[in-house]
Amino acid sequence: MENQTKQKLNRELINSQEKLPIKIVQFGGGNFMRGFTDYVIDKLNKEAGFNAGIVNVQPTPGGSVHKLEEQDNLYTLFSRGIKKGEVIDTKQVISAIQKSINPYTNYDEFLALAKEEELEFIFSNTTETGIAYDESENNYAGPHKNFPAKVTVLLHERFKHFNGASDKGLRIIPCELIEDNAFALKEIILKYAQLWNLDSNFVQWIEQSNYFHNTLVDRIVPGYPKDDAETYEDQLNYEDQMMVVSEVFLLFVIQDLANLKERIPFDTIDEQILVVDDIQPYRLRKVRILNGGHTLMLAPAILSGKETVKESIDDPFLGKFLSETIFNEVNPTLGLDENELKDFAEEVFDRFRNPFIKHYQASIALYFVSKFKVRILPSLLKYVEINHKLPLNLTFSLASLIRFYQGKFGEKALPINDEEAIVNRFKEIWTNNNYEKVAELALSETTFWDTDLTKVNGLKDAVTKALWEIDHNDIETAYHNFIQFYS
Repeated sequence: MENQTKQKLNRELINSQEKLPIKIVQFGGGNFMRGFTDYVIDKLNKEAGFNAGIVNVQPTPGGSVHKLEEQDNLYTLFSRGIKKGEVIDTKQVISAIQKSINPYTNYDEFLALAKEEELEFIFSNTTETGIAYDESENNYAGPHKNFPAKVTVLLHERFKHFNGASDKGLRIIPCELIEDNAFALKEIILKYAQLWNLDSNFVQWIEQSNYFHNTLVDRIVPGYPKDDAETYEDQLNYEDQMMVVSEVFLLFVIQDLANLKERIPFDTIDEQILVVDDIQPYRLRKVRILNGGHTLMLAPAILSGKETVKESIDDPFLGKFLSETIFNEVNPTLGLDENELKDFAEEVFDRFRNPFIKHYQASIALYFVSKFKVRILPSLLKYVEINHKLPLNLTFSLASLIRFYQGKFGEKALPINDEEAIVNRFKEIWTNNNYEKVAELALSETTFWDTDLTKVNGLKDAVTKALWEIDHNDIETAYHNFIQFYS
């Protein structure tokens, strides 16, 4: 009831009357963009004098930009998590968005963005399916539903208005979670230019005067806390229908082109924003440490009776198992700066400990074999190649996976959720009562691993030993007996 007496969030209420020049057009004003990109730009404005206003363009007809407009494009961001062992729980009003446009109802207003003198950047997050070509969008006249089609029109209108001036090209920085996202977007823009028979000079301007920056982004943004809204509302002296909750961790890796660092002073704020020549090592780092950390701990944790990631990493045995595996067996295989990897891993562990997010191990178990193949197996094989011996922790993790697919541990049914063919093949394998035979059949199954792992020297014997220990002891004792046997 108290909430009804509160005034709706507005700029006068929080004394935020500044009018920022429009430097950024943003496609997608959902939870992630407001908790990630808009947060970064807002911080640059307030701490580094970046002085950049954002126009938020609604990507789909069913969007809700009108709700932002109703509260002067302001919203509250709650950041909650653990950073360097310290619990962080903060809130702030984000004020970088100056205007929100629905192109389906105000198309001329959308087209007018092309004429903004200081416009320099396009940011986007339209989900992984947003960067796609739709040949049915065969008419230049809009409004278009397709995101790349919208961008093509915006760029073409800008090209025409400024007579192809080379200094009026834009920097396109998509945040969709696909590899080479900017290059994929550029390719589709050029397809639309061809489909619509646009001037060849426009195509040349796209190629020479616009810059497409591939990115890697990472931040969990649960969004509006609908299940616990009252707890957050009680912290505010105004009404905010667009508040967003985010974790503290943020990673933004951007491929450098034409001195991007000189255009946006990312290095002046305390965030993990990296402008680099090559994104791939950082993508590798994320897959092997963040995603890999979840995966390598999964089976030992479930077999230990742990239900959540936080519960697992807080366990003295499992927490140590995870950190030792990452630092001693995964990081040395990545070929990146040791201190950078250490810092990243420690941030990952803080994310795993986040008391505000419940991440269930059972949800990570979805398609467990394919996740292990992509995230863990390359580290295991690379370690063997470098050191000419087995990484014992990764080997124990692999054995635990094989044991997991037996389906039961004691009286407890295990949360197997995989392709039917994989589940059935493991059932066949586990009809054998001989651990050596189970190890041989599981490791040699190329449909699991795309390779015959029995050819890895000593792996079959090590997995056999680990399986025996797991079935005859609790997981911690099984692990220590296994390690001691190979020490």
